[in-house]
Formats: sequence, structure tokens, C-alpha cells
Amino acid sequence: MKARKNYDKGCVTQRSMPFWCVGSPLSDPFGGAVMDRLDSLEVAKLIAEAGEAGLIELTAFHDDDLVPWDPKHLEDDLDPKSAVYQKLREIKKVLDAAGVGVNTATCSLHGHPMFRDGGLCNPDPKIRKLAARKVERTLRIGKFFGAKHYVYWVARDGFEVPAVTKWGQIYDWLAEGLNHVTDYIEAQKLTNYVGASVEPKPNEPRGQMFLPTSGHAVGFILGRLKRPDFWGVNPELLQHESMALMNACMTVAYLCSLKKLKFLHFGSQIKAQFDNDFPPLVGPEGLKETVFMFKALQDIGWKGIVEFDCHMLRAEGTPNDPRESRRQFIRNCTEALDIALKLAARIKKPAAGLSATQADLASLRQMCAL
Repeated sequence: MKARKNYDKGCVTQRSMPFWCVGSPLSDPFGGAVMDRLDSLEVAKLIAEAGEAGLIELTAFHDDDLVPWDPKHLEDDLDPKSAVYQKLREIKKVLDAAGVGVNTATCSLHGHPMFRDGGLCNPDPKIRKLAARKVERTLRIGKFFGAKHYVYWVARDGFEVPAVTKWGQIYDWLAEGLNHVTDYIEAQKLTNYVGASVEPKPNEPRGQMFLPTSGHAVGFILGRLKRPDFWGVNPELLQHESMALMNACMTVAYLCSLKKLKFLHFGSQIKAQFDNDFPPLVGPEGLKETVFMFKALQDIGWKGIVEFDCHMLRAEGTPNDPRESRRQFIRNCTEALDIALKLAARIKKPAAGLSATQADLASLRQMCAL
């Protein structure tokens, strides 16, 4: 793999653009795909192109973003004769040639109909066992790509109807599933992983999720996992915490105080809405909160990876040229990160004697160069 210089601006060391962001065909619950769904190798080429242009250093994936999963062939990634084995090597060759590394590997426990009632927390023990095997396969794929982190996104581990929810068991099942991650990493000597993280979300796709906020995730890690030192949180900000009317500055400060901010998922959001997944800084609100989030990280002294987790606006998809709008989307995300960091760097410590209002207005003048 080519050696690449780190981004290293402000508190951000590297930028990661995931397969699921670039490959999204922009479907939603009310309409089908706007663009063709590209083959994962074509997505890899777009990501590699962005890496060659110096826009990103890393990428990330769900296992299903790269290759299909067949519950009848649970180790197809190890079979040199399988199409999965071959496709993984084709993708890696493209990324390696561009010098693009991998930040995260995430197991998709939300797409297959089998997981409609949950993955690690499914009430059916047979489904939970299959979910664990799918996690193992994802961990092996992550090893092949040299992924730094394994991520548990809460996926469909949630509920709509409390009357049928196994309240005395669900958190035991979840602990069993996440402890299995570290057990497998240790048993298989998957030394590429420097850590694992939980990505909390208050709702969607389920009506309620079992780990809805960063606070819930940290509490579960510290209280129930065998390797709490290995696990952290990757909050999706502004999106996930804003869905529950939480503030991004508080979230990152809280996680940093506990040394649990593994890396940051980044996008924009209208508070208290469904998961907008707007590109960073885009939309009718969130500029000030985003800038002060990075200001807080700079003040705290955190440095780490920012991984974009968003989609282009559905209205900007180009059905006649599904590649060019994806290229522009990557450029837009990286430009937005640069803007946010530059604006955060302008804000100085408030002068002594100012009231809270005066200090806030002074910071806005600095941010806007007024």
C-alpha cells in the first residue's frame, strides 16, 4: 500500500469516506432509488480516486456493502473458489493501489429479512447464533483489509411493542454478542483491531433502540462488557444525538472525559427529526453547533479520525451520471470539514469580564470574521 500523509488539521488526523455513503442510490421509505446501485468494485474505484486526489485517507464498510451474505455459506470469505473471496481481493487491490486504508468494519445486522426482529438481541436463539457467525465473518473481512476498529451499530436491536419484549434477557443477549466480538478477536489473533465501538441511535429503523444515546452506550460498556478498555463510542453527530434533542458539544466532552471517543461519525441534522443524514454543514440548522463541537474537541485536546456518515441530498442525485454526483458529494463533505475546522480555529477564549451573552456574540463575530 502507498504511504499517505495524514490530514492532521486541528483535532482531525484522518478522514474516512465509507462505502455506504458513496454507494447509496438515495432510496427512502417513500421512493425508490434515484440512481443505479453501483457494484462494490465500482464504489471502491470512486473511493480510490478520492484518495488519489488527497480528499481522504481512509474508508469503511458494512460487510454487505462489499459482498453478499449467504447464511448457508458462513465461511465463503475463506474459500479461494468463492466469488466472495475473489471480490474482496479485487476491492483490496484497488484501495491499496490508491493508498486508502480502512478505519472501520461493521457487521450489517439490519438488511437481511432474517434480522427483522433484531440481530444480537433477536429473541430466537438460532438467529442470534447466525448473527454471531456473521459478526465473525465481518471481523475476518476487517482483518483482511487491516481495519482499525470494529463497530456495533445498533441496527435492529430495538423494539416497538414493550409487551412482547424480553426485558429480563435483552441486555444479557447484547452483552453476550459484544463480548463474543473481543473473544473472537483474541482467539483468532486479529491484531489489526486497535479497538471496537458502539454507535448508538435513539430510533430508526426500529421505533426504540436498546442503546439510544452515547450515555447509554458508555454505561453498558463499563457495566457489562469483559473488555471495557477495548470498547468506546463513535457518536454520529449531529444526527443521532440531535434526534433526541441532545447537544454535540456535551456529547463529545462527556465521551472524552471518560476516554471513550474512539472516532467521530460526521453529518448534519434537523433536531428531533428522523435521521436526515445531511452532508456536514448542509441544511437549515447546525452550523454553530458543529463549529463549537470542533472547538470543544480542540480545547479538550482530542485528536482522531472523522468518518463521514451521511448521504448526498436526494434531489442532487444524477440518474444519467451516477458517478459524477458521487464524486461531488465526496468533495462537498471534505470541503465542509475544512470549513468547520477553520471556523472553530477562529474562536478565541472569551475576554475576562464578559457576560455569557457578550462572550457568545464575541465568538460569533470571530467565527464570521466580522
